[in-house]
Amino acid sequence: MLFPKKINDEYLLLVRPCDRGHTPYGDIFIQRSKDLNYWGNYRFVMSPEMNWEKTKIGAGPTPIETDEGWLLFYHGVLTSCNGFTYSMGAAILDKNEPWKVLHRSNSFLLAPHELYETVGDVPNVVFPCAALTDAETGRIAIYYGAADTSVALAFTTIDEVVKYIKEHDIIR
Repeated sequence: MLFPKKINDEYLLLVRPCDRGHTPYGDIFIQRSKDLNYWGNYRFVMSPEMNWEKTKIGAGPTPIETDEGWLLFYHGVLTSCNGFTYSMGAAILDKNEPWKVLHRSNSFLLAPHELYETVGDVPNVVFPCAALTDAETGRIAIYYGAADTSVALAFTTIDEVVKYIKEHDIIR
């Protein structure tokens, strides 16, 4: 997931490395590039912490720049006796050093409950894919995959999400 602009004269990309040996599977890292061709300088961003995301986490839509920092929607995965459950969470990353998590919600923002989210090719999936922001109103439209069968749309505002994250912050 590529940041929408250069930060400190570098392109930044959120990734979840999966080499099954050197990095923990399920963590989010950041990579940097001067030219979009050569990537490196991995830096750790965050690991699964809460029960609803305990199996793994991964970046979702392009982060949204706010006065508070970069608003990141991500997915978290829980493994249960019924399989995987994918839910959507949110965090705020530092504007200039986005590998630093300033605030992170202790609970999901959206989890599969509706029939189109719980029944499909892959049941129990809410997977954030894209977010559009209206700069004038701060309204956010979040497109998400539902049970790997449908695409759904949820609405919120920057102010509402930032407030929720801060009120339910695990970074204290």
